[in-house]
Amino acid sequence: MGSRRDAYEDPAIQTFAAEVTAWRSEAQLSKQELAEKLGYTPQWLGQIEAGKNIASEKFAQDLDTFFRTNGLFSRLWRRIVDTRHRTVRPPGFDNYLELEGEATTVRAFDVAMINGLLQTESYIRTVVGRNQRPEIVDQLVKDRLKRQELFTADDAPQAWFTIDEFALRRAIGGPAVVREQLQHLLTISELPNVWIDVVPQDAGYYPGLGGSFIMLSFSDLPDVAYIEAGGQGMLLREKRSVAECAVLYNLLRGDALRTEESRRLIARLMEELG
Repeated sequence: MGSRRDAYEDPAIQTFAAEVTAWRSEAQLSKQELAEKLGYTPQWLGQIEAGKNIASEKFAQDLDTFFRTNGLFSRLWRRIVDTRHRTVRPPGFDNYLELEGEATTVRAFDVAMINGLLQTESYIRTVVGRNQRPEIVDQLVKDRLKRQELFTADDAPQAWFTIDEFALRRAIGGPAVVREQLQHLLTISELPNVWIDVVPQDAGYYPGLGGSFIMLSFSDLPDVAYIEAGGQGMLLREKRSVAECAVLYNLLRGDALRTEESRRLIARLMEELG
């Protein structure tokens, strides 16, 4: 993974960076001297110490060997790997996840991509895989697929998903991945507690074009809504804001096709892909 302009906020990455600096300083070595001894460039070592790049497993092992740390840097590297998938989530999303499994009703609208609760493994890998290490991608995929178990749980929520046709047509991962994803939508919409409808392209302007969001309702808690844009997420709890999301969802569903019509449209899109 390339370096960033700003340092990572991840505590595990920052701890690794601080320990490299501490051990190097204790050994009275400059960045250039340590880099040359280990076979790396001073620039890359500087990025690691500044928390702007993530160390490789080999680099951690090389540090352990050179400083004779009894595996300290390897353990710190493992900690980065084990927790890194959490830090790539948008702010606010972890708070949302804590509530998702308790919901009795889910209402979601998506304008650009298929909702994460409906994604196939191949689709997920395409979405989360860019500029991420393989082990982080694997964990992100595992976590997202795990969330989908709520549809078949004993206390499964009633779930409504409204999707813009543009999201269905978007070539994420190529024709084979999209076709598999569309088939999955048809399959999951056969569950008795899941409804999927589509806003067709010819709807023109409608209220949902402002952005995607998801709402959760509970048996003993106030409703919440989660919105996401520009890589930033926000969990809404304030009663008025959540109520506005509910009104918006009802309005945009008025532009959507009926459930069976939506299923036929999804099937047609699959045929177009061959």
